[in-house]
Amino acid sequence: MPQHKPQLSSRPLVSQAALNRLAQSLDPETKRRLSRVVRLWAQVKEAGGRVVVATGSGPNLHEGVTCMVAELVRLGLVDGVLTSSAVVGHEMAGVLERVRRVEGAKLGLDPAALPADGKVEVSLLSPEQLAGLARQTIIDRDLYRRMLSAPGNDIIKVAGNLAYPTGLWVERTARKLEPMAKAAGLPLEAVTGPGCDPLTMLGACARRGVPCLVTVPQLVGGGQVGLAVGDSISISSRSARVADLLASADLIIESGVALTQEIHDGPFELFTGHGLWARHEGLDTFSLGQKAVVRIDLDPNLERAWRMQQDAQAVAQAIDQGKPKATGMKLPFRMEMSGFARLPGALPLTGDLGVIWPLLASRAAKAMGVKTAFLCYKQGTPPGEAVRQYIVTKLSPLDHSQVVQALKEKSLWP
Repeated sequence: MPQHKPQLSSRPLVSQAALNRLAQSLDPETKRRLSRVVRLWAQVKEAGGRVVVATGSGPNLHEGVTCMVAELVRLGLVDGVLTSSAVVGHEMAGVLERVRRVEGAKLGLDPAALPADGKVEVSLLSPEQLAGLARQTIIDRDLYRRMLSAPGNDIIKVAGNLAYPTGLWVERTARKLEPMAKAAGLPLEAVTGPGCDPLTMLGACARRGVPCLVTVPQLVGGGQVGLAVGDSISISSRSARVADLLASADLIIESGVALTQEIHDGPFELFTGHGLWARHEGLDTFSLGQKAVVRIDLDPNLERAWRMQQDAQAVAQAIDQGKPKATGMKLPFRMEMSGFARLPGALPLTGDLGVIWPLLASRAAKAMGVKTAFLCYKQGTPPGEAVRQYIVTKLSPLDHSQVVQALKEKSLWP
């Protein structure tokens, strides 16, 4: 595979004028909360505290948020990451790639094996990239040529998904690295990190020596990558590592991630979770009761649930009285809203990730006197598409030799 670039480009992809346009799209309350989070972030870091980001996949990848978080890790503004196995697979493959979507039946593929729309995808690789993959896995060159010659739409999407051959390569690579992770007693994401591009969360965390962990609720995803991540260490060990990371954080920023109730409480959290009996049995536990937790989410119902709890303790009363929260509060209710709304330090930022994140990151960096070499931006806009093109052309897939070297040198995050 192509070698990683020694350093990031210093050319900013997003201008101040573009950031100003994003800021103008926010309502006054979101603007106030954004400024509040920037001040809090700066206060935490200036006091020597720690910041942890919890991300899902989906828009976090497409909007360039995961790369933005990687840059914040590099700058020392983020001290650990919680994410999904799907993100691990996509970061191993280079985050985003250009693919062509073609009709599978016209290639002679079994319709029963095809996705609902009957389309398959082929990675649009350079000869050098294809040769790099061929050195690591068997590639059906005839199938690849036939897929490339078929008509279809060329698009940018998450890398290493269903496209041939990158999707197959990344799943095989994860399974090849799994026994190495087991032998080292490490989660797969720690083992892959040194081989991943510096502008991935895996790569940035490995280079700075901080954790990048898949949470237990986010294990299922990414095909064989998710299974390899899940099989690399035990559920108990993973849960304890996640708890340790959350316990170390003074500020937690959640970005487009579902199932945060399960991430929060787990088996070791005391404030909203299930850690009571773990503590009773002498296990290490922690509390989110004094943590600042910011959640960036498009769902306005999160704001409503949080507001009802702030104003009338509605969530806590429903729990205390054993009443259903959804019907009693008259809103569609995701489980994670319950725990989030009850946290004293919770603050929702309702909005598009591609709008909130570049403003938050750029302002936080400025407040702390550092300069970002990369900013994400809203997809579907000229600056956003420039960011996506940058990721496609500049980020490299995992370099297996660097993983092996790190294992030999025992230089991995423990």
